[in-house]
Amino acid sequence: MLRWPGLDAAGAVDAVVTTRLGGVSQGSHATLNLGLHVGDDPQAVIENRRRAAAAAGCTLDDLVFAEQVHGSGVTVVGGADVGRGATTAADAVTRSDALVTTDRGVGLVVLVADCVPLVLVDPVAGVLGCVHAGWRGTVAGVTTAALAVMATLGAEPARVVVGIGPAVRSDDYEVGDDVADALRSTLAGCGVAGAADVVLGATSGGRWRCDLVAANRIALVGAGVDTANIHAMSSTTSDPGLFSHRRGDGGRFAAIARLGGDGGEGRP
Repeated sequence: MLRWPGLDAAGAVDAVVTTRLGGVSQGSHATLNLGLHVGDDPQAVIENRRRAAAAAGCTLDDLVFAEQVHGSGVTVVGGADVGRGATTAADAVTRSDALVTTDRGVGLVVLVADCVPLVLVDPVAGVLGCVHAGWRGTVAGVTTAALAVMATLGAEPARVVVGIGPAVRSDDYEVGDDVADALRSTLAGCGVAGAADVVLGATSGGRWRCDLVAANRIALVGAGVDTANIHAMSSTTSDPGLFSHRRGDGGRFAAIARLGGDGGEGRP
């Protein structure tokens, strides 16, 4: 498990990122694959999820999984939703790339294997969000959409603390003009000067290196999150201890987060 010291210091959330180690899956899914949708043995995935939940301090029945579709859909979940998607994709939260809760008993999960996992928490209001942001979700504004939904529950961007998990390294991620132009359009509206130049760099082959972590960090800052409250892990999916779809791995790792500590005491 990987953790964010900055989130731990906030004291309002228990959040981890799993690695690919410690599970029972075989082959390209070895070993701690948490994705039920990638062709792995479902029983192996369920056992892996049980192990990951226990390592995160909860049970499989506490977790909520979503049907991630690379969009900007955000769903607020609560106690009635625990266990959704945990043992079958059929009852996962539909068409959502971000989950939000104010319920301490709910563990939010997003699955990734190069896309950006984010955990957002307002430790005063006791509002938690988990986000899956690939390039399409980043263009669609999924991270700021999650922040906006959190605000309806009492969160304030200036108080929000963010953990950004491992994603594809910009040196390993080249995109064409279509993706680059879509990102430029999105970044132009974030209010951060020079944003596109930070996220995109021209290659000698006429393509663009793309930094999705930077793109989501810029979106958060543009939405009012303090840069000092954004904590990005140094690990990337170039690490063989993490799954990478671009490398040809079949599995998915996860960000798992629950409200904890003394968060939420000031919630309106």
